[in-house]
Amino acid sequence: MHLTNIHGETVPVPDPERLVHLQFRRFAGCPVCNLHLRSVVLRHDEIRAAAVREVVVFHSPAAELREHAADLPFDVIADPDKVLYKRYGVAASLRSLLDPRVWPTILRAVAVALPPVLRGKKPAPAARPAGGRLGLPGDFLIAPDGRTIARKLGRHAGDQWSVDELLALVPAKV
Repeated sequence: MHLTNIHGETVPVPDPERLVHLQFRRFAGCPVCNLHLRSVVLRHDEIRAAAVREVVVFHSPAAELREHAADLPFDVIADPDKVLYKRYGVAASLRSLLDPRVWPTILRAVAVALPPVLRGKKPAPAARPAGGRLGLPGDFLIAPDGRTIARKLGRHAGDQWSVDELLALVPAKV
């Protein structure tokens, strides 16, 4: 399968050269998603050194994603019709935000995201994001031959692999 990132470039999944960490996030500008993705950005060199390609899917249109995620050093895919979400079984649920385990993450994410928005340095997320706010995260580690080596379907908005968890899943040989 070949996807197209928000810059119009083709992204092979699986990638014939390396593993793919296919991440499913919520909407453009999602504070919880952005908090997590910043942790991935900080360790992106480490992830690449482990022969892993990051590919992040949002259920927002490409134009909205370019406003919020154009500076990310990995591929960002727009899937406003949730075709990939359905294909991989990544759901939306009210528990994404109501699960008490995510509340501290939501507070931390808003505390980090709000100051740049108030200073006009970052755009605020849409009041009514395409696809809604209730998406659950999903993480898949896909081998060059297309096998899914590992997967995690989140139980709430902040339930995704950390970079340490991802790197621990990378096999010595693929």
